[in-house]
Order: sequence, then C-alpha cells, then structure tokens
Amino acid sequence: MTLFRDDGIVLRTQKLGEADRIITLLTRGHGRVRAVARGVRRTKSKFGARLEPFSHVDVQFFARGSELVGRTLPLCTQSETIAPYGGAVVTDYGRYTAGTAMLETAERFTDHEGEPAVQQYLLLVGGLRTLASGQYPPHLVLDAFLLRSLAVNGYAPSFGDCARCGMPGPNRFFSVAAGGVVCGECRVPGSVVPSSEAIALLSALLTGDWATATACEARYVREGSGLVAAYLQWHLERGLRSLRYVEN
Repeated sequence: MTLFRDDGIVLRTQKLGEADRIITLLTRGHGRVRAVARGVRRTKSKFGARLEPFSHVDVQFFARGSELVGRTLPLCTQSETIAPYGGAVVTDYGRYTAGTAMLETAERFTDHEGEPAVQQYLLLVGGLRTLASGQYPPHLVLDAFLLRSLAVNGYAPSFGDCARCGMPGPNRFFSVAAGGVVCGECRVPGSVVPSSEAIALLSALLTGDWATATACEARYVREGSGLVAAYLQWHLERGLRSLRYVEN
C-alpha cells in the first residue's frame, strides 16, 4: 500500500454498499480521481460531511502499488476541509444549478483518470469561490467558467478577429464549427449573426471584464448563453445534462 496526499474538489458521489461511497474528485496533482470512502454514509460521520460535492478538501489516499490510479480504486482514508463552498452554493437555486454545471464540465474535460489537469483544477477552484461569494450573477459566472474551460483545453473561441483567416474584427458571423466569429469570405453553412452586444459580453466574460459583463441587458445575456452552450456541445460532442436547469 502506498500513501498519497493531494487537494481537490469533490465532483460527485455514488453509493457503494450499505455505508460507503465512491467519491470523484478533481485533484491538483493527479487530475480526476475516484476513490472509496468507507463508512461515510453513517449519520454521525464527520468524515462523510467533508466529502460532499463542491467541497474543497485536502485528502489522503491509500492505493495498491506505486500509482494512485490503477486497476482497483484507492481508499480515501482522511480529509480536511480547505473551503466548504457547498454551504453557500446549495442554499440558492441559481448558484446550485450553475455550480452543478461547472462540476459536470470539469469532469467531462478530465475524462482520463490520473492525468494532471492543473489549469482546469485552478479554474474550478476560482469559479466555485466566485460563485459562492455571490458577487456576480450565477449564470454569468457559469458562462465565464465554460468559456475559460474551453480555452484551457485548447478550444478558445474568437470574438474579434476571424477564426479562419485572421481578418481583424468586428466580424458579423459566428460559427461553432469554425471556432468563433468569421468574416463574410470565411462564412460557412450554419453560421449565425449574433448581436454585437452578445459578442462583446462573451469577450468580456472570457477576459474577466466584469464591469462590461454585469452591465449587459438580459436579452443579450440569454443570447450569449445560447452561443456558449452550442459551442460547448460541439466540442464535447454532447451537451451537459445540468445546463437545462440553469436560470438566466
């Protein structure tokens, strides 16, 4: 048995037997990890209370062999809370649905267990911290997280220069297949013509310009969210189940 220690965000849990759970975490050093936590479903288990979705925890694992991720699931034997984001998230429907979509996105972008994904991990920690603070509307925090997740995984959309030829913007058309806005010469079938306000909003969310994002009208926020969902679905090859519950 080998001891490992890492910090991570709990993405989801599954029941195992009468008192155990399988815990899925996105960790700093080992990427996505699934581990068995013994006895955490017992009513008085403080250990189990720390291993709920949205929790940022310092975790100790025991694994067979020299690798954390192998043929059998490691055991999660100890955890200490770093930040209990769930307390502020689960009590508000808007934050909860946005947070659930963030967890699902992080899991989908880290589909190979045991492979470090530090940028995605740090992005999730920062996203949950912002969401829990209540500083910005949950749907804007979610769209910013989705756009930045796409970016750190190599799918950054263009909102200025043409995604195909590089022609300086503004460009009128938007194509999920082409990678963002495109000029008239590069326009492809299926391109749409979004409002300039929606494109400006998405650009602001990607770059962290919250003053511009929070000043945007609701109709352009909804339009922008639709573009983000379509772009994400294209690159993940299927949509997020949790997005249908998010309020704009």
